[in-house]
Amino acid sequence: MQRIVPCLWFDGNGEDALKFYSAIFPNSRVTDTLLWGDVNPAKKGSLLTATFELDGQAFMVLNGGPEYKFTPAISMYVRCETQAEVDHYWDKLLEGGGQPVQCGWLTDRFGVSWQVAPDEIIRMFQDKDPAKAKRAMEAMMKMVKLDIATVKKAFDGA
Repeated sequence: MQRIVPCLWFDGNGEDALKFYSAIFPNSRVTDTLLWGDVNPAKKGSLLTATFELDGQAFMVLNGGPEYKFTPAISMYVRCETQAEVDHYWDKLLEGGGQPVQCGWLTDRFGVSWQVAPDEIIRMFQDKDPAKAKRAMEAMMKMVKLDIATVKKAFDGA
C-alpha cells in the first residue's frame, strides 16, 4: 500500500482528467470511486473522488469546486529513459490545450504542471566534471521540450 497519495483538486472535471491521464500512462486503473450523494443534491450521482493508478503510482482526484487552482509550485515529474519516451509523454500531455513552458516543463489542459525529463540528462547535471555539467545545464536552459542528443553534444563539448 502506498501510504502517501497525492490528491488533485479539480473543478468538476476530475473524471475527464482521470480518463485523460489513464490513457497516457501504462498500467493505469481506477481503484475506487465515490459519488456525490444526498449531501449535495445538485451533484448527486456525479464523481466526488476517485483513487487511481498511473503506471503503479497512486493518485486521487477530487471534484472539489472552483476554490483552488493548480500552480507550478507542485508538479508531476515523469522520468524517461529515451527520447522516444520524452516525445510520447510530452506530446500526449499537451493534447487538448496544454501549454509548453520551458526546460522540460508543461502545463496540461487541466492546469497541472508536469516535468518530462530523461534520466540521462539529470545524470549529466550530476557529473563530477563541473565544466561538462555546466555545458549540459546551459544547453537545457535554452530548451522547451528536452532533447537528449543536443544536451549530450553540449556535455561532450562538441
